[in-house]
Amino acid sequence: MIKVVLDTNIYISGILFAGKPREVLDLAIKGKIHVFISPDILSELRDVLSRKKFGFSPERVDIIIREIESITTMVNPAKKYSIVSHDSDDNIIIDCAMESRVEYIITGDNDLLCLNKYKSITIINPALFIEEYLDRRLTSE
Repeated sequence: MIKVVLDTNIYISGILFAGKPREVLDLAIKGKIHVFISPDILSELRDVLSRKKFGFSPERVDIIIREIESITTMVNPAKKYSIVSHDSDDNIIIDCAMESRVEYIITGDNDLLCLNKYKSITIINPALFIEEYLDRRLTSE
């Protein structure tokens, strides 16, 4: 099974809109990909969902967080990386990905996407990930 870390923007887009981020979340919900998350990513996600512009009540935010916890595997990164200098908040994604030894980071964030790859981790947008996922499925059948 493909192991991935989703950037906060993928969760937000997948929750609020249709499209490729939602398709990625659907793969996670169906157990087709193995998604890892860290306490830092979960905290950032809670903070973003709590913003007034999204209009979620605290109770609704709690429900969403519990749903995300149910489709992900929690890891506590032992090491902190400083790979993304332009937006250091993005390093929590790298931390989680390295700790969980994933194949992909799926993001819409250009500060991460411009890296293309870090060590053995491919950093990819949701549309390209869906395309690669489908290609891998077809070639393995």
